[in-house]
Amino acid sequence: MTRPIDVVQFQRRAVPGAFSIERVFEAVRSALPNDVDVTVQTNKFYSQGVVTRVLDAMRARLQCGSVNHVVGDVHYLTWFMPRHKTILTVHDCVSLERLTGARRWIFWFLWYWLPLHRAGHVTVISEYTREALLEWIHYPGRIQVIPPPLSAEFTACPLPPRSALLRLLHVGTKPNKNLLRVIEASSGLPVLLVIIGELTDEMNDSLRRFAVRFENHVELDRAELLHQYQNSHAMVFASTYEGFGLPIIEAQAVGRPVITSNVCSMPEAAGGAACLVDPFDVSDIRRGIQRVIEDPAYCDELVRKGYENAAQYAPDRIAAQYAELYRSVHGAERS
Repeated sequence: MTRPIDVVQFQRRAVPGAFSIERVFEAVRSALPNDVDVTVQTNKFYSQGVVTRVLDAMRARLQCGSVNHVVGDVHYLTWFMPRHKTILTVHDCVSLERLTGARRWIFWFLWYWLPLHRAGHVTVISEYTREALLEWIHYPGRIQVIPPPLSAEFTACPLPPRSALLRLLHVGTKPNKNLLRVIEASSGLPVLLVIIGELTDEMNDSLRRFAVRFENHVELDRAELLHQYQNSHAMVFASTYEGFGLPIIEAQAVGRPVITSNVCSMPEAAGGAACLVDPFDVSDIRRGIQRVIEDPAYCDELVRKGYENAAQYAPDRIAAQYAELYRSVHGAERS
C-alpha cells in the first residue's frame, strides 16, 4: 500500500478576529483525499518584528516534511526552506499598495521577492492577485490560481422575517472594508447595518452623524458569524481592495443578495451574481443598496445566480486542485 504524501501546512499565529486564512485551509484539509496526510504547524510568535520572524522561519525549517506549504500572510517562513519542496500561497499585495518610500522596498524584498524566489511553487487566490503580483515581481515560474473554498457550514437558509428595516450585513472594519462610505450611503435608508468587527471612534462618530441604525458584533466564533449571515436580508461588501472576497460567496451560498465593488478581485469572485458598485462613490453604493431594498425580482435573480456561483467553490473541488499540486511537488522531489 502506498504511503500518503507527507504535507506540512505552515500558518500564522492569528490575532483575535483574524481567522480568514485559517478557515480557508481548514476547509481545504477537510476535503483532501486519503493519499494526502497534512500536519499543521502554527508560528510560535505573532508576525511582528525582525527577530521573532527570523526565529519562526528557522523553526519552520526544522519542521519541514516531504511537501511544505506556507498558506499565507507569513511569507518569510520560506526563507530557509528547501526550495523544490516548498509552496507559497499569496493572498494579496495590499501592503505594497499602502506602504511608501524605503519601507515599501524593504517589505517588497523581504515579504515578496525573496519568499517567491525561495519557493519552488507559488499559488494565488484569484486571477486579479496573480496579475497584481506580476506587476510587482518578475517570477520565472508558473503562478497557479487556486481560489479559496467555501466552508461546508455555509448552506442555503430561508430569509428571516422582515420588519420595516432590511438587515444589511457588513463584514470587516479594516480601512479597505470601506465602512465609512457605506455608513454615509446608508443614511436615511430603511436599513439596519449589521457590522462585524471592532469600530473606531471615527466610525462611531460617523454612525451618529448620519443617524444610521446599526448593530455591532466583535470576535465572533464561526457559529456566531454564520448566524449573522443567516439572520441578514442582504450583504454589502463594498471594499476598496480585496485579494478575493470570500464573504461574497459565503453570502451567496446562504442565499443572500450581495452588493459588492466593481474593482480588484470582487467581480471575479461574484461571478456575475452581485450588484456591482463603485466603492469610491457614495452615491453609487447608495444606488446599489436602494435597488436591493426596492427590487424583489432583481434580488431573486441575484440569489439564484449566487447559488450557482458559490457551487464552484465547494471544498472538494478546491481541495482536489491542492491535492494535484501536492502530488506534483512530491513526485518531482522523489524523481
